[in-house]
Amino acid sequence: MHLRHHRPGQLVAWAPAKINLFLEVLGERNDGYHELETLLVAVNLYDTLVFKEEPSGVLEFRCDDAALPQGPTNLVVRSAHLIREETGNQRRGVSIWLRKRIPARAGLGGGSSDAATTLAALNALWQLGLSAGDLAELAAQIGSDVPFFLHAPVAVGRGRGELLTPVTLTRPLHLVLVCPEEGVGTADVFRRYEPAGERRPLQPLLDALGRGDSDEIARSLFNRLEPTACRICPAITVALAALRASGLAGAAMTGSGSAAFGVARDRSQAVRAARMLRAQFPGRVHVVRSSPSWYAA
Repeated sequence: MHLRHHRPGQLVAWAPAKINLFLEVLGERNDGYHELETLLVAVNLYDTLVFKEEPSGVLEFRCDDAALPQGPTNLVVRSAHLIREETGNQRRGVSIWLRKRIPARAGLGGGSSDAATTLAALNALWQLGLSAGDLAELAAQIGSDVPFFLHAPVAVGRGRGELLTPVTLTRPLHLVLVCPEEGVGTADVFRRYEPAGERRPLQPLLDALGRGDSDEIARSLFNRLEPTACRICPAITVALAALRASGLAGAAMTGSGSAAFGVARDRSQAVRAARMLRAQFPGRVHVVRSSPSWYAA
Protein backbone atom coordinates (compact mmCIF):
# COMPACT_ATOMS: atom_id res chain seq x y z
CA MET A 1 0.00 0.00 0.00
CA HIS A 2 1.04 3.60 -0.45
CA LEU A 3 0.21 6.14 2.28
CA ARG A 4 0.72 9.87 1.81
CA HIS A 5 -0.01 12.72 4.21
CA HIS A 6 -1.94 15.13 2.00
CA ARG A 7 -2.18 17.92 4.59
CA PRO A 8 -2.27 18.06 8.42
CA GLY A 9 -5.01 15.75 9.68
CA GLN A 10 -5.58 14.16 6.27
CA LEU A 11 -4.05 11.12 4.60
CA VAL A 12 -4.53 9.55 1.16
CA ALA A 13 -3.89 5.83 0.66
CA TRP A 14 -3.84 3.43 -2.27
CA ALA A 15 -4.89 -0.17 -1.55
CA PRO A 16 -3.72 -2.78 -4.11
CA ALA A 17 -5.50 -5.83 -5.43
CA LYS A 18 -3.93 -9.29 -5.25
CA ILE A 19 -3.93 -12.42 -7.33
CA ASN A 20 -3.31 -16.02 -6.28
CA LEU A 21 -0.84 -17.69 -8.62
CA PHE A 22 -1.38 -20.88 -6.65
CA LEU A 23 -4.09 -22.04 -4.25
CA GLU A 24 -4.25 -25.53 -2.77
CA VAL A 25 -6.79 -26.67 -0.15
CA LEU A 26 -5.09 -29.03 2.30
CA GLY A 27 -8.15 -29.94 4.38
CA GLU A 28 -10.73 -28.72 6.86
CA ARG A 29 -9.76 -27.22 10.22
CA ASN A 30 -11.42 -27.53 13.59
CA ASP A 31 -12.34 -23.83 13.53
CA GLY A 32 -14.53 -24.22 10.44
CA TYR A 33 -11.98 -22.77 8.01
CA HIS A 34 -9.87 -24.66 5.49
CA GLU A 35 -6.10 -25.16 5.65
CA LEU A 36 -4.56 -23.48 2.62
CA GLU A 37 -1.27 -23.14 0.80
CA THR A 38 -1.30 -20.18 -1.56
CA LEU A 39 1.00 -17.78 -3.37
CA LEU A 40 -0.24 -14.20 -3.28
CA VAL A 41 1.00 -11.33 -5.42
CA ALA A 42 -0.04 -7.70 -5.02
CA VAL A 43 -0.75 -5.93 -8.33
CA ASN A 44 -1.08 -2.31 -9.36
CA LEU A 45 -4.86 -2.09 -9.49
CA TYR A 46 -5.82 0.18 -6.60
CA ASP A 47 -8.71 1.41 -4.51
CA THR A 48 -8.17 4.94 -3.17
CA LEU A 49 -9.03 5.90 0.42
CA VAL A 50 -8.99 9.39 1.93
CA PHE A 51 -8.85 9.70 5.73
CA LYS A 52 -9.61 12.98 7.48
CA GLU A 53 -9.54 13.50 11.24
CA GLU A 54 -12.89 14.57 12.74
CA PRO A 55 -12.54 16.51 16.04
CA SER A 56 -16.16 15.69 16.85
CA GLY A 57 -15.22 12.02 17.35
CA VAL A 58 -17.63 10.77 14.68
CA LEU A 59 -16.65 7.80 12.50
CA GLU A 60 -18.04 8.41 9.02
CA PHE A 61 -17.64 6.19 5.93
CA ARG A 62 -18.69 6.89 2.35
CA CYS A 63 -18.05 5.03 -0.88
CA ASP A 64 -18.68 5.75 -4.55
CA ASP A 65 -20.01 2.19 -5.09
CA ALA A 66 -23.60 2.13 -3.81
CA ALA A 67 -23.68 -1.68 -4.12
CA LEU A 68 -21.22 -2.09 -1.26
CA PRO A 69 -22.45 -2.15 2.35
CA GLN A 70 -21.51 1.07 4.09
CA GLY A 71 -22.56 0.13 7.62
CA PRO A 72 -20.90 -1.98 10.33
CA THR A 73 -20.43 -5.04 8.06
CA ASN A 74 -18.08 -3.14 5.74
CA LEU A 75 -14.48 -4.20 6.40
CA VAL A 76 -13.24 -0.60 6.41
CA VAL A 77 -15.76 0.33 9.10
CA ARG A 78 -14.97 -2.82 11.09
CA SER A 79 -11.25 -2.06 10.92
CA ALA A 80 -11.72 1.53 12.08
CA HIS A 81 -13.87 0.44 15.02
CA LEU A 82 -11.43 -2.34 15.92
CA ILE A 83 -8.32 -0.15 16.01
CA ARG A 84 -10.17 2.45 18.10
CA GLU A 85 -11.32 -0.16 20.59
CA GLU A 86 -8.03 -2.06 20.83
CA THR A 87 -6.01 1.12 21.42
CA GLY A 88 -8.48 2.81 23.76
CA ASN A 89 -9.15 5.62 21.30
CA GLN A 90 -12.93 5.31 20.98
CA ARG A 91 -13.30 9.10 20.92
CA ARG A 92 -10.97 9.59 17.96
CA GLY A 93 -12.99 10.60 14.91
CA VAL A 94 -12.36 10.11 11.21
CA SER A 95 -14.18 10.44 7.92
CA ILE A 96 -13.22 7.89 5.30
CA TRP A 97 -13.95 8.20 1.60
CA LEU A 98 -13.42 5.08 -0.56
CA ARG A 99 -13.16 5.16 -4.34
CA LYS A 100 -13.55 1.58 -5.62
CA ARG A 101 -11.64 0.33 -8.64
CA ILE A 102 -11.09 -3.28 -7.51
CA PRO A 103 -14.22 -5.30 -8.36
CA ALA A 104 -16.00 -6.90 -5.41
CA ARG A 105 -16.64 -10.67 -5.12
CA ALA A 106 -13.88 -11.28 -7.67
CA GLY A 107 -11.15 -12.97 -5.60
CA LEU A 108 -8.94 -9.88 -5.89
CA GLY A 109 -8.92 -9.07 -2.17
CA GLY A 110 -10.24 -5.53 -2.52
CA GLY A 111 -12.16 -5.54 0.76
CA SER A 112 -9.23 -7.11 2.63
CA SER A 113 -6.81 -4.60 1.14
CA ASP A 114 -9.06 -1.69 2.10
CA ALA A 115 -9.24 -3.10 5.64
CA ALA A 116 -5.46 -3.44 5.97
CA THR A 117 -4.97 0.03 4.54
CA THR A 118 -7.43 1.44 7.09
CA LEU A 119 -5.48 -0.12 9.97
CA ALA A 120 -2.15 1.22 8.69
CA ALA A 121 -3.56 4.64 7.79
CA LEU A 122 -5.25 5.24 11.14
CA ASN A 123 -2.12 4.06 12.95
CA ALA A 124 -0.22 6.77 11.04
CA LEU A 125 -2.90 9.47 11.12
CA TRP A 126 -3.55 9.12 14.86
CA GLN A 127 0.14 8.44 15.65
CA LEU A 128 -0.77 5.32 17.64
CA GLY A 129 2.69 3.75 17.43
CA LEU A 130 1.47 0.21 16.72
CA SER A 131 4.16 -2.17 15.47
CA ALA A 132 3.90 -4.29 12.33
CA GLY A 133 3.14 -7.27 14.59
CA ASP A 134 0.39 -5.36 16.38
CA LEU A 135 -1.23 -4.44 13.08
CA ALA A 136 -0.95 -8.01 11.81
CA GLU A 137 -2.78 -9.31 14.90
CA LEU A 138 -5.60 -6.84 14.31
CA ALA A 139 -5.68 -7.69 10.61
CA ALA A 140 -6.10 -11.41 11.33
CA GLN A 141 -9.22 -10.61 13.37
CA ILE A 142 -10.79 -8.96 10.32
CA GLY A 143 -10.12 -11.65 7.71
CA SER A 144 -7.72 -14.30 6.40
CA ASP A 145 -6.33 -12.22 3.51
CA VAL A 146 -5.99 -8.97 5.46
CA PRO A 147 -2.51 -9.63 6.98
CA PHE A 148 -1.02 -10.14 3.50
CA PHE A 149 -1.67 -6.52 2.58
CA LEU A 150 0.44 -5.41 5.56
CA HIS A 151 3.20 -7.79 4.51
CA ALA A 152 5.45 -8.24 1.50
CA PRO A 153 4.18 -7.71 -2.06
CA VAL A 154 4.68 -11.42 -2.76
CA ALA A 155 4.26 -14.13 -0.14
CA VAL A 156 3.33 -17.74 0.45
CA GLY A 157 0.30 -17.94 2.73
CA ARG A 158 -0.44 -20.93 4.92
CA GLY A 159 -2.95 -21.69 7.68
CA ARG A 160 -6.07 -19.75 6.72
CA GLY A 161 -3.74 -17.70 4.51
CA GLU A 162 -2.55 -15.46 7.35
CA LEU A 163 0.80 -17.24 8.04
CA LEU A 164 3.07 -15.51 5.55
CA THR A 165 6.53 -16.18 4.13
CA PRO A 166 7.97 -13.49 1.80
CA VAL A 167 8.99 -14.42 -1.74
CA THR A 168 11.33 -12.36 -3.94
CA LEU A 169 10.59 -11.90 -7.64
CA THR A 170 13.58 -11.72 -9.97
CA ARG A 171 11.53 -9.81 -12.55
CA PRO A 172 8.09 -8.19 -12.61
CA LEU A 173 5.06 -10.21 -13.61
CA HIS A 174 2.85 -8.81 -16.37
CA LEU A 175 -0.74 -9.98 -16.22
CA VAL A 176 -4.13 -9.45 -17.83
CA LEU A 177 -7.22 -9.56 -15.61
CA VAL A 178 -10.72 -10.38 -16.82
CA CYS A 179 -13.45 -9.63 -14.28
CA PRO A 180 -16.87 -11.11 -15.17
CA GLU A 181 -19.90 -9.09 -14.21
CA GLU A 182 -21.09 -11.92 -11.96
CA GLY A 183 -19.43 -12.13 -8.56
CA VAL A 184 -18.86 -15.24 -6.46
CA GLY A 185 -19.16 -15.56 -2.68
CA THR A 186 -16.15 -17.15 -0.97
CA ALA A 187 -18.35 -18.92 1.60
CA ASP A 188 -20.50 -20.39 -1.17
CA VAL A 189 -17.46 -21.79 -3.00
CA PHE A 190 -16.04 -23.43 0.12
CA ARG A 191 -19.46 -24.78 1.10
CA ARG A 192 -19.76 -26.57 -2.25
CA TYR A 193 -16.09 -27.56 -2.51
CA GLU A 194 -15.39 -31.31 -2.61
CA PRO A 195 -11.78 -32.57 -2.38
CA ALA A 196 -10.54 -34.23 -5.56
CA GLY A 197 -7.16 -35.27 -6.91
CA GLU A 198 -3.68 -35.49 -5.42
CA ARG A 199 -2.15 -32.57 -3.60
CA ARG A 200 -0.40 -30.18 -6.00
CA PRO A 201 3.12 -29.07 -4.92
CA LEU A 202 3.96 -25.37 -4.80
CA GLN A 203 7.73 -25.73 -5.28
CA PRO A 204 7.75 -25.91 -9.12
CA LEU A 205 6.07 -22.50 -9.24
CA LEU A 206 8.50 -21.05 -6.70
CA ASP A 207 11.40 -22.40 -8.78
CA ALA A 208 9.96 -20.84 -11.94
CA LEU A 209 9.55 -17.49 -10.16
CA GLY A 210 13.16 -17.69 -9.03
CA ARG A 211 14.28 -18.16 -12.64
CA GLY A 212 11.90 -15.48 -13.93
CA ASP A 213 10.60 -17.99 -16.51
CA SER A 214 7.18 -16.69 -17.60
CA ASP A 215 6.28 -19.80 -19.60
CA GLU A 216 7.08 -22.11 -16.71
CA ILE A 217 5.24 -19.81 -14.28
CA ALA A 218 2.20 -20.03 -16.53
CA ARG A 219 2.41 -23.84 -16.71
CA SER A 220 2.61 -24.00 -12.88
CA LEU A 221 -0.51 -21.92 -12.15
CA PHE A 222 -3.05 -23.80 -10.06
CA ASN A 223 -6.26 -23.12 -8.14
CA ARG A 224 -8.02 -26.01 -6.41
CA LEU A 225 -11.23 -23.97 -6.10
CA GLU A 226 -11.48 -23.26 -9.82
CA PRO A 227 -13.70 -26.24 -10.83
CA THR A 228 -16.17 -25.51 -8.02
CA ALA A 229 -16.33 -21.79 -8.80
CA CYS A 230 -16.78 -22.49 -12.52
CA ARG A 231 -19.81 -24.68 -11.74
CA ILE A 232 -21.32 -21.85 -9.70
CA CYS A 233 -20.39 -19.14 -12.21
CA PRO A 234 -19.96 -20.36 -15.82
CA ALA A 235 -18.72 -16.88 -16.80
CA ILE A 236 -15.37 -17.85 -15.22
CA THR A 237 -14.99 -20.69 -17.73
CA VAL A 238 -15.69 -18.24 -20.55
CA ALA A 239 -13.09 -15.77 -19.20
CA LEU A 240 -10.43 -18.49 -18.84
CA ALA A 241 -11.03 -19.74 -22.39
CA ALA A 242 -10.78 -16.21 -23.76
CA LEU A 243 -7.52 -15.53 -21.91
CA ARG A 244 -5.96 -18.72 -23.25
CA ALA A 245 -7.17 -17.97 -26.79
CA SER A 246 -5.57 -14.49 -26.64
CA GLY A 247 -2.08 -15.97 -26.82
CA LEU A 248 -1.10 -15.53 -23.16
CA ALA A 249 1.26 -18.12 -21.70
CA GLY A 250 -1.34 -19.48 -19.26
CA ALA A 251 -4.43 -18.56 -17.27
CA ALA A 252 -6.09 -19.33 -13.93
CA MET A 253 -8.76 -18.05 -11.56
CA THR A 254 -7.72 -15.93 -8.59
CA GLY A 255 -8.94 -16.64 -5.06
CA SER A 256 -12.47 -18.05 -5.02
CA GLY A 257 -13.33 -16.12 -8.22
CA SER A 258 -14.82 -14.70 -10.25
CA ALA A 259 -11.81 -12.88 -11.74
CA ALA A 260 -9.40 -14.76 -13.99
CA PHE A 261 -5.94 -13.73 -15.13
CA GLY A 262 -3.39 -14.63 -17.75
CA VAL A 263 0.41 -14.43 -17.56
CA ALA A 264 2.17 -12.49 -20.32
CA ARG A 265 5.83 -12.74 -21.26
CA ASP A 266 6.14 -8.94 -21.19
CA ARG A 267 4.01 -5.81 -21.09
CA SER A 268 3.71 -5.61 -24.88
CA GLN A 269 2.11 -9.04 -25.04
CA ALA A 270 -0.21 -8.13 -22.16
CA VAL A 271 -1.36 -4.98 -23.97
CA ARG A 272 -2.00 -6.89 -27.21
CA ALA A 273 -3.99 -9.57 -25.43
CA ALA A 274 -6.03 -7.00 -23.51
CA ARG A 275 -6.89 -5.22 -26.75
CA MET A 276 -8.39 -8.47 -28.10
CA LEU A 277 -10.20 -9.27 -24.87
CA ARG A 278 -11.82 -5.85 -24.46
CA ALA A 279 -14.03 -6.49 -27.48
CA GLN A 280 -15.55 -9.45 -25.61
CA PHE A 281 -15.43 -7.99 -22.07
CA PRO A 282 -15.84 -4.21 -22.42
CA GLY A 283 -14.82 -2.38 -19.26
CA ARG A 284 -13.86 -5.64 -17.52
CA VAL A 285 -10.22 -6.07 -18.61
CA HIS A 286 -7.14 -4.69 -16.82
CA VAL A 287 -3.45 -4.83 -17.67
CA VAL A 288 -1.53 -5.06 -14.39
CA ARG A 289 1.92 -5.89 -13.08
CA SER A 290 3.23 -7.13 -9.79
CA SER A 291 3.70 -4.31 -7.30
CA PRO A 292 7.45 -3.67 -6.96
CA SER A 293 7.42 -2.67 -3.29
CA TRP A 294 5.45 -1.29 -0.35
CA TYR A 295 5.51 2.33 0.62
CA ALA A 296 4.74 3.69 4.05
CA ALA A 297 4.03 7.12 5.42
